Amino acid sequence: MVFTDYRSKKTCECSHRQSRFKKSLKVTNLQIVAVLSLIAAILLSGCSNSGEPGTSSNPGGSEGSDKVIKIGMVGPLTGDYATYGQSVKNGVEIAVDEINKSGGVNGFDIQLVAEDSKGDSAEAANAVQKLIDQDKVTAIVGAVLSGETATVAPIAQDAGVVMITPSSTAPGLADIGEYIFRNVITDDVQARQMAEYAVKELGLENLAVIYANNDYGVALKDNFTAKAKELGATVVAVESYLDGDQDFRAQLTKIGGKADGLYIGGYYAEAAKISQQAKRQGMQVQILGGDGFYSTKLVELGGDAVEGALFTAGFYSGDTSENVQSFVSSFTERFDYEPDMFAANAYDSMKIVAQALAESGNDRAALRKEMAAIKDYPGITGNTSFAENGEARKDVIILKVQKGEFQRAK
Repeated sequence: MVFTDYRSKKTCECSHRQSRFKKSLKVTNLQIVAVLSLIAAILLSGCSNSGEPGTSSNPGGSEGSDKVIKIGMVGPLTGDYATYGQSVKNGVEIAVDEINKSGGVNGFDIQLVAEDSKGDSAEAANAVQKLIDQDKVTAIVGAVLSGETATVAPIAQDAGVVMITPSSTAPGLADIGEYIFRNVITDDVQARQMAEYAVKELGLENLAVIYANNDYGVALKDNFTAKAKELGATVVAVESYLDGDQDFRAQLTKIGGKADGLYIGGYYAEAAKISQQAKRQGMQVQILGGDGFYSTKLVELGGDAVEGALFTAGFYSGDTSENVQSFVSSFTERFDYEPDMFAANAYDSMKIVAQALAESGNDRAALRKEMAAIKDYPGITGNTSFAENGEARKDVIILKVQKGEFQRAK
């Protein structure tokens, strides 16, 4: 999704191995034969360059195994945005389990290596560098927040490692390079869709915007206000806040009673507080938002104040299709909560990577070409195709909070 925070050889030391064996083992004549046989095996396996997964020429392999392809995942697994990162990790895990249970990819198991960015761009950079240099992953699902993705995508691009973000929505991320893909609706698309829905279908005429002063919030604000004005609505006020702010009374006082709709360009934690404080100040407004609302925490934190809120998303867990319900059932049974858009996009992202791997083999450059060729992949988040710049072409869903649950409005 889109978030804001701008908050990293294997060498064939065969002679050293042989030396260590000789120095560390007191052997009998029979043991010497066994040791020399073992050394010969190490020389053959450690210094060869066969090009099969698990060797030094194939970065996705796992040391000691030639039947594993490593896939990295990076995102906030702890900290303020952990709910997003954990959902992404959990979605990938469900996909990996299904892939491996069905025989893996051309007989090779997928091994997930997850790293915690803590919602900090510097931590994310270190994590991605580790995944590439030490873990030798073939591809990375992530990052999760737009700010960290903007930081780490150039690292993956320079290393020639496919990176597919299932959640970062800030414009321009996929343009960083040919190895960078995005499987989520972008800020510009979702904000414009919400403005159109607010004006044309809800009949709102006077709109106010309060947004997080970061890439995510700015992109939502810019595109929502532009589309609203284009459709003839009046934007009566535009106010900003910083990540982690608790008190929004000053901004809400400036907006006052001038608006019939309030678009919040930010994440669920601040959105819940803004909605509560707006209600306390007696504001009669329709709460609107982006996919940063999509967390059960929105309702837990916001309570009655977020009842009726509308927001854009790329997935609806209440979809009755068999593949969606199968995923929801597996996810809920394993993690004891219902999957959100981040989990669903991550699940589809991993499945897309696996499909491309089946055609490319465990080769980074070949994988990129196969990823770019994906058309109409039938995922649980709808059909997905990639444009030339790696952007996903997907449909936008509008959800509504009804009786404390998310229901599809459009």
